Amino acid sequence: MRRFLPDNFTLMLIVAVVLASFFPVSGVAADYFGLATKVAIGLLFFLHGARLSRDVVIAGFLHWKLHLTILAATFVLFPIIGLGAGILVPNILSPALYTGVLFLCVLPSTVQSSIAFTSIAGGNVPAAICSASASNIFGMFLTPFLAGLLLSASGHVGFSLDALKSILLQLLAPFVLGQILQPWIGNFIRSKRKILMPVDRCSILMVVYLAFSESVTEGLWRTISIGDLGVVIVVDILILAMVLAITMFGSRWAGFSREDEIAITFCGSKKSLASGVPIATVIFAGQSIGSIVLPLMLFHQIQLMVCAVIAQKYADAAKKARLNQAQPAART
Repeated sequence: MRRFLPDNFTLMLIVAVVLASFFPVSGVAADYFGLATKVAIGLLFFLHGARLSRDVVIAGFLHWKLHLTILAATFVLFPIIGLGAGILVPNILSPALYTGVLFLCVLPSTVQSSIAFTSIAGGNVPAAICSASASNIFGMFLTPFLAGLLLSASGHVGFSLDALKSILLQLLAPFVLGQILQPWIGNFIRSKRKILMPVDRCSILMVVYLAFSESVTEGLWRTISIGDLGVVIVVDILILAMVLAITMFGSRWAGFSREDEIAITFCGSKKSLASGVPIATVIFAGQSIGSIVLPLMLFHQIQLMVCAVIAQKYADAAKKARLNQAQPAART
């Protein structure tokens, strides 16, 4: 039952939302807190750049078919499904929450959980490292572009030059600086992962608290009901189920090995909360983003629970296959 319970980080996210709901930051305090949040986001992307080994990036190009498949699932399949969810607006899904669903569908894949589940299931871990990392690099460009394209197509405000400038300064510049310094500080940062992990999590918690504080001040919970939350959860589950089925069975049909199938399934079906929340604050600057990041926060927990079960199924099947192979050998 433990795999179905929220992890510690999800519980902290819930606490941040509750605090913002009852004690939202506003006025001058919100301005200073917003400045601190921007600094934290810059540090987050700097660490991402410094952690990523260039050898991993170069090696990723060697298995190009697998990586293109994962990128297609992340940046083509998901957006198509997101556009299809537009039939639910406005009778079932509110326009504000649908914006959040569209934004969810154009985000890059996760890194840590994609690699972790691929490892548990016995998949191609090096390929998962390359693909998840590449997804986040490309996501800094593709996510704003696709968000503008899809939001414009659905009648929402498109992507602006100001947003592009903010992304270049707040996200890409720190990442590039981290990559430049990676040969000198990369090993140290990777060796201190547990010590530096709070930087990742605290920056996301700060963004979530600030986003929901602004949204609560503008009346978020007066416009979103329990029924709306239920609809978003069902939509998130359906999107994840479709992507998992397509990546899993599609990779088998395409002739990928079992190890590659596992990497495609887990890397192609994930969406990054760590990248998504900071990017949302840049793309939707000046807007109420509480309802926009809500579908992503719910999807984050759903994907962890579902993929934990699937990873264990893969691992059990591999163990059973090894036992079946060992028994005839033992008889001979």
